[in-house]
Amino acid sequence: MDSLRVIISGGGTGGHIFPAVSIANEIRMRFPDADILFIGAEDRMEMERVPEAGYKIIGLPVSGFNRAQKLKNAGVLVKLARSLRLARKMIRDFKPDVAVGVGGYASGPTLWMASSLQIPILIQEQNSYAGITNRLLAKRASKVCVAYRGMQKFFPPDRIVITGNPVRKELETVRERDSEVLDYFGLKAGKPILLVTGGSLGAQTVNRGVHKGLESLISAGIQVIWQTGRSYYDTVREELKGRRYEGLWVSDFIPRMDYAYAAADLVVSRAGAGTISELCLLKKPAILAPSPNVAEDHQTKNARALSDNGAAVLLPDSVAEEQLVPTAIKWIADEEQLRSLSENIVLFAQHNSAERIVDEMMKIIDRR
Repeated sequence: MDSLRVIISGGGTGGHIFPAVSIANEIRMRFPDADILFIGAEDRMEMERVPEAGYKIIGLPVSGFNRAQKLKNAGVLVKLARSLRLARKMIRDFKPDVAVGVGGYASGPTLWMASSLQIPILIQEQNSYAGITNRLLAKRASKVCVAYRGMQKFFPPDRIVITGNPVRKELETVRERDSEVLDYFGLKAGKPILLVTGGSLGAQTVNRGVHKGLESLISAGIQVIWQTGRSYYDTVREELKGRRYEGLWVSDFIPRMDYAYAAADLVVSRAGAGTISELCLLKKPAILAPSPNVAEDHQTKNARALSDNGAAVLLPDSVAEEQLVPTAIKWIADEEQLRSLSENIVLFAQHNSAERIVDEMMKIIDRR
């Protein structure tokens, strides 16, 4: 075949961007001459992160619908119409062999126009509860790659393939906690370590809960790696001003998540699909505090898929601020319970997801 040409569309959060880049990296590894174009939303995180990963990206002026204030959606519809026109032009100019959608605002207009132009499309659905955009696109998709069983209630059964969610390459294998890992965070051996992460933007309830219970954590002899997210770092730094805690590492972002996971005895996080995939692969015991500010409460459904099977602790956002630290102290002290969580969560792990998705993509192209 001539040089492979692929459009990858979506983004908005790290949970969409990391899988997209992982898929692109797998394509590039197999086909070094492949031409890969990302299409994202022009004011979202992918416009920065995708070029950092070495790929070209073009932005659409698309944005999400305002479910609370429906009158504000007139402008959203105008942006959507403009995005459809722009996506059509981009696809005609680029002439892709296939278009891959990973979720996020841009994937809707991009995949819709691709299928309208007779370009085969592949959807990668990361959550246990499919978003409305992917549900609408599924009838036009050649394949729908999913991470959870039971997705036939959202998608045509004959198009579903369970592949799991791609994760960052450095997180695909479990790293040992060693002196290099501990030195990176300035922590000591022999004391339990709690990792708190609210995602790239941060989680207000989680941050408030940690701040409220920080003295209790330190008093219990628990060391803390606390990723606040960029939205809350300045606030947290101001609140901690003038106070020094031994065994506390705080930042808005963790450059070495492989080190952070290796260090952690217990993880507190939101329940985004990407994070859950990482926790499953790395066998990490976790307390999941799902964000209530997501479409169709899909994070709670992600978390429940694990907690109902003894593979994680579900802590609703409504009680997280008060109960996060007491719950963490209780669980991190119980080695038998931590071991049980670890043994159960690894049963949900899907390995080599990016490779499996690209396999499905190539089957689509070959059939064409």
